Amino acid sequence: MQLAQKIIIADDHPLFRTAMQQAVKQLVPDVTIEQAESLPELQQVVEQHKDADLILLDLQMPGAHGYSGLVFLRSHYPEIPVIVVSACEDPAIMCQAIDHEASGYISKSSPLEHIAKAIEMVLQGDIYLPDAARRHQHQPNQNALDLAERLASLTPQQFRVLTMMSEGMLNKQIAYDLDVSEATIKAHVTAIFRKLGVRTRTQAVISVQSLDFEKPDALMATQV
Repeated sequence: MQLAQKIIIADDHPLFRTAMQQAVKQLVPDVTIEQAESLPELQQVVEQHKDADLILLDLQMPGAHGYSGLVFLRSHYPEIPVIVVSACEDPAIMCQAIDHEASGYISKSSPLEHIAKAIEMVLQGDIYLPDAARRHQHQPNQNALDLAERLASLTPQQFRVLTMMSEGMLNKQIAYDLDVSEATIKAHVTAIFRKLGVRTRTQAVISVQSLDFEKPDALMATQV
């Protein structure tokens, strides 16, 4: 097994991050571990550690909507494989994660040997899926994939702005938090509308929120 030198663990639960960190250290000696507890923090960590060998990603962190964090990582850091680590054990969700270019999916209830197998396979360039997902009759959702492609076209700063918009923040608040002018935020919002093919703030927010594990009605609304 080719050992990774640096792994990023992204999860908002401190106890789980600690448990996963201990598990990874058993599996990968001499590993360097970086941690993040929200999607905005993960964006900063990955930007500082572009040489990471692997990201272990919880889909439901603050700032993330379903697969949005995965879409961001795969579009801006395609060279870093991502294993989704989630409490969800629905085979359909597991398959959807692979549709969005995850390299693997681990349930948080998985025994250590399954985690070890997943990490080993992904570091060797393979894809790991639990047996239940491999047996699942899966049909990719083309609307979701098309939306993910549009989201992937956003710059990191535009993605941050959209995430903050989805949390109900106004342009003035976003500008303050990002330490830029309100005019800059307005320019970002205009670019976001254009790239997503929407006309209103509500439609833009629905776009990113619709990645919360298949919401067909919401996906249809973004096409209006």
